[in-house]
Amino acid sequence: MKEKNICRVGLIGNESIIRDTVDLSALGISFSSKPLVIGGLAMEYYGIRNKGKDIDFIISNDDYVTLARKYPENRKDKWGDLFISFDNCELLRSIFRFDYDFFSEGAIEYEKCKGISIEKLFFMKVLAFDNQPEVEKHTRDYKLMWDYFLKTFQNREYVANAMKHQDEYINAPDGTIYNGNYHLK
Repeated sequence: MKEKNICRVGLIGNESIIRDTVDLSALGISFSSKPLVIGGLAMEYYGIRNKGKDIDFIISNDDYVTLARKYPENRKDKWGDLFISFDNCELLRSIFRFDYDFFSEGAIEYEKCKGISIEKLFFMKVLAFDNQPEVEKHTRDYKLMWDYFLKTFQNREYVANAMKHQDEYINAPDGTIYNGNYHLK
């Protein structure tokens, strides 16, 4: 997978993954808001894991209404989260009742769609894990995202310093060292 780039607006993934994969023209509608790529394709975009067999999007309520009228037999409702389901994609109005406006904040804009920000993707995976920890995929994705955040964003100098004093932290009350006294027992 292509290297990730860090820029002022945040973490940018591999644009070609989205550009070469997303084509919603067969749905026969003009979206009022660009669909937001989430799920496995978003994880592949950030280089975390490969996508699965379908692609997931969050869409605006207006676009959901348009699709629901055009494809009434493809409508689903999971605990108040309405979506349109096809063999190769799902277009969700919300996830855990968080909507398009919430999840698209900080998204990366492309020609046909948007890519969810890494922070919102992580939040989404935490929601899934917290609500259904028994679902192996949710647990696996949560752990992949957690490891990704530690590897990508933790300050390496701070980690090295903490590891240098690991034994003292273990022996200190609540792992807290007071006044720089690392060697007091």
